Amino acid sequence: MVLLQLDPFLNELTTLYQNSTDKGSIWVTLKRSSMKSKVQRNKMATNGEPIEYRCLIRATDGKKTISTSVGARDHQRFQASYATILKAHMTALKKRERKDKKKAAEGDKKEGDVKKKPKRV
Repeated sequence: MVLLQLDPFLNELTTLYQNSTDKGSIWVTLKRSSMKSKVQRNKMATNGEPIEYRCLIRATDGKKTISTSVGARDHQRFQASYATILKAHMTALKKRERKDKKKAAEGDKKEGDVKKKPKRV
């Protein structure tokens, strides 16, 4: 698996979402990673060097997998771009049914007026 730069990753993610509009799912995973082996991390820790952790991001549709690594500096820019892509491609979600506040309050009043007998075991 090859790590892409941020902009090519976001472009590929957009094409994955466009290809799966009719049917299919996209799985995106985020994971903390230092991109170094355990031996290298242990050596850095014993020497007192700070370990820079990055965020490893993978996206797959089951057939194609893409990935990138995001540092702390680029995280805000990436999050904003990623949120824009998600908002643009979440058109298949159903709208939430909202109850009117007045109807909900009246329903709670009616339920509170009726006393229920406790069940016997």
